[in-house]
Amino acid sequence: MLQKIDAGITYPKGFKAKGVKCGIKNLKKEDIAIIKSEKRAVAAALFTTNKMKAAPVIVSESAMENPQISAIIVNSGCANACTGEAGLRDAMNMAAITAEVLDIRYSDVLVASTGVIGVNLPMEKIYSGIEEAALNLDNESDESVLRAIMTTDTFPKQSSYEFVIDGKEVRISGIAKGSGMICPNMATMLCFITTDVNISPEMLKKALNDATNLSFNMITVDGDTSTNDMVCVLANGESGNKVIDTEDSEGYKIFARALNNVCIDLAKLIIIDGEGATKFLEITVKGAKDFKEAKQAAMSIAKSPLVKTAFFGEDPNWGRIVCAAGYAEVDLDADKISLTIGELPIVIDGQKSEQSLSEDFQKNLKEIMAQKEIVLSLDLAAGQAEATVWTCDFSYDYVKINGEYTT
Repeated sequence: MLQKIDAGITYPKGFKAKGVKCGIKNLKKEDIAIIKSEKRAVAAALFTTNKMKAAPVIVSESAMENPQISAIIVNSGCANACTGEAGLRDAMNMAAITAEVLDIRYSDVLVASTGVIGVNLPMEKIYSGIEEAALNLDNESDESVLRAIMTTDTFPKQSSYEFVIDGKEVRISGIAKGSGMICPNMATMLCFITTDVNISPEMLKKALNDATNLSFNMITVDGDTSTNDMVCVLANGESGNKVIDTEDSEGYKIFARALNNVCIDLAKLIIIDGEGATKFLEITVKGAKDFKEAKQAAMSIAKSPLVKTAFFGEDPNWGRIVCAAGYAEVDLDADKISLTIGELPIVIDGQKSEQSLSEDFQKNLKEIMAQKEIVLSLDLAAGQAEATVWTCDFSYDYVKINGEYTT
């Protein structure tokens, strides 16, 4: 049985962390952090599919060639992306100095950065920040780490669970940052997960791939896939359960469910915190030929600026929703398609439902559109598959935040 716990990234046994202020942005907020496993951990990671990969992504991809990781060094305020050879050296030096001060292998360090693209890291500040964080690692600094990874986020994002495998208590915790430049193509944003489960590299990788496809790959804020996207999980085996090395084992099923929960929790929090967002939208497409087409149609709706602005304005303009499904290049039956918003049938057999013309219906619909969380369901009438994605609206504030991001 999974039990949700109010805890942070060091809740699993054998992990320490610390976030500090090194002045990348200013000295008012933490902007660099270290997450460390006391013993080398099995690791799995996914990185951005954006071809303009940031330097830390390149360095971390190289580290993952041998999936044994001891520490993660992460900074906010500067993405270290589009910074050429100098940026790559800086990312490598971040790993090197972290390894040196922690007395671990260079190849055991993952590097992550987030912030403005095209700006070089202030390495003297970075070095001092790494040293300070390393000297102050503990298992009580979760909040400082959360603050250190945030950029335009308005609140910290974390999720933790505990469960039992082979009679042993197992813990898992995840933190994430992200509210803009969010459109998944593997994972999206930065996400770090720690667990004390004992699991093989192959099974951890499969679990992360599957969890990502159910969570981070099912969200979008603005249709942009970042240069720095990363999600990684470290499993140090400190719980003492029998090693999980087969997919059909009960231990794997329990752990995979817990990892799914953590990732879905964090994915939803990112959408709730979408830049300028006032609405959280859950979009389910049913009756698709297969899962791929169901997701494709749902994402088409979720990414539509016309749909997103309609929900911001609380305007039930259902034509925009079916239109977005229509250009998603998936199979559908236009004469049988149906749409509900909340529990109200808006479209039946490709046309506005007769009951939608009544005053009571319009009153109920207005109340639904005024809610902070709204559920949509669209049936394509072309098959049996379905998929659910999560997104948010586009508000005036989204334009303001991104129009003034560097100024």
